Amino acid sequence: MDFQYIQNIESSKYSKQYNEPIQYGTSGFRTKAEFLEHVLYRMGLLAVLRSKKCNAAIGLMITASHNVESDNGVKLVDPNGEMLKASWETIANDLANANDTDVITIIKRIINEEKINMSANAIVITGRDTRQSGPSLLDAAVAGIKALNGVVKDFGIVTTPQLHYLVFCTNTNSKYGESTLEGYYNKFSKAYKRMREYKNVLNNDKYVAELHLDAANGVGALAMKEFQKHLDSVLKVNIYNDGNGELNYMCGADYVKIHQKVPINMQLEANVKCASIDGDADRIIYFYIDEAKKFHILDGDRIATLVAGYIKELLQESSLQLNLGLVQTAYANASSTNYISQKLKVPVACVSTGVKHLHNKATEFDIGVYFEANGHGTVLFKETAIQSISNAAENLKLKENERIAAEKLIHIINIINQTVGDALSDMLLIETILHAKGWSIIDWEQCYTDLPNKQVKVKVKDRNIITTTNAERQCVTPIGLQNEIDKVTAKYSKGRSFIRPSGTEDIVRVYAECENLSNVNKLAIEVSLLVYRHAGGIGPEPTL
Repeated sequence: MDFQYIQNIESSKYSKQYNEPIQYGTSGFRTKAEFLEHVLYRMGLLAVLRSKKCNAAIGLMITASHNVESDNGVKLVDPNGEMLKASWETIANDLANANDTDVITIIKRIINEEKINMSANAIVITGRDTRQSGPSLLDAAVAGIKALNGVVKDFGIVTTPQLHYLVFCTNTNSKYGESTLEGYYNKFSKAYKRMREYKNVLNNDKYVAELHLDAANGVGALAMKEFQKHLDSVLKVNIYNDGNGELNYMCGADYVKIHQKVPINMQLEANVKCASIDGDADRIIYFYIDEAKKFHILDGDRIATLVAGYIKELLQESSLQLNLGLVQTAYANASSTNYISQKLKVPVACVSTGVKHLHNKATEFDIGVYFEANGHGTVLFKETAIQSISNAAENLKLKENERIAAEKLIHIINIINQTVGDALSDMLLIETILHAKGWSIIDWEQCYTDLPNKQVKVKVKDRNIITTTNAERQCVTPIGLQNEIDKVTAKYSKGRSFIRPSGTEDIVRVYAECENLSNVNKLAIEVSLLVYRHAGGIGPEPTL
């Protein structure tokens, strides 16, 4: 292996231009695009090493999701379509932050410590979102991949979930699905149309087969247009913010969730069903406005309860004894948690924020449903559970209603992108369930009433001052801060608040909820002020 060749490429074209530390978080590396070329080159190198280590294809996705257009990022996808193994996140940090002169030393150390066979083949599947910085960053990644003799399979502009799907299908020899974009669209649309055949009507009771979709001016708009060709006429999707505007500007799932406003460019009639996805199409939020112009949001908590409730119904109808569980984070509204555990009687687990934490916990159940409140989530089925469901669907000795319920579960499995949260796959799942129940978006919302809640960001000098425990629901440092938060929340009926540092920037996120809508802002600002004073806030103090 000519390591000097690797060093020469870095020195001549991809030398380190950004000296501030950058961390590999849940979303991979993410910062201003202009600072990322050396990181992409090094992640190309690392992707090859990971591929050789696993003897399987690895994914490399270039995206900054819901961030502004000027940002970009990169994350690696492991062979089963899941997030990069945690121990390799540390390796990625070391490599990305190393001085130029230390890169070869670190590469050799990785090869030695991970016992990597450098004669093994390596395949890296690449994709990017619609950002203008994408092509140059892809060039940097490809240079790194080829420098270690890796093979590049580039799928161009794709959603993040599509890349996860392609990696998994490639490594399972298409057992999960065909490892092409056409295969992606065929798999999910076919199962969606099959479910509609059980109630062979376009609309059902209060359900209307039409949706207004805010696509955040991102790659999801392109993917949705392609999906429409495969869905035929069973679902009409009116696309707004379809790429002609600025990416994620006053639109997208993150904007809708945080600001609880209708996205830009959408003029809506009352009670019309709407959804919003983010820039790389892995999150989805539903919403509508009522006759009084009041905004209503149906977020990841609502999606989780809808999905878990329907799957439980099918399990009961099929008489299958499978362990169904739901995983949430501290951001889940307390009303949703109570509804799931007390009304649906589905076990609930709480984990730290980040898809990898929810995903890992969900694997402990036969069927694990997980959604972050921001709309990022999916459903996981163990292979043993899928086999049990398949056996029931084919068992002619069962009662017809039991067998049909099992058949429906098989189609539900095939609608879901199990590799990662997928906004478009999740949209088809939601529409399937609403159609089956004959529900409007209002019927869905009326399952339970959310406690009023608020999210606030506090800029600080160093976010690492804040550390947490108990799935991020309690603050450990600075010492004494949690006691003051507890005193503040105790003043409000059903008050709850927690803080957590951002994974990518020097801000602390504050979440607050309580029974009285007029008090939510007060609680959020009081806790934000505590954070500001204890953690070195920057700028003016938070005020109402």
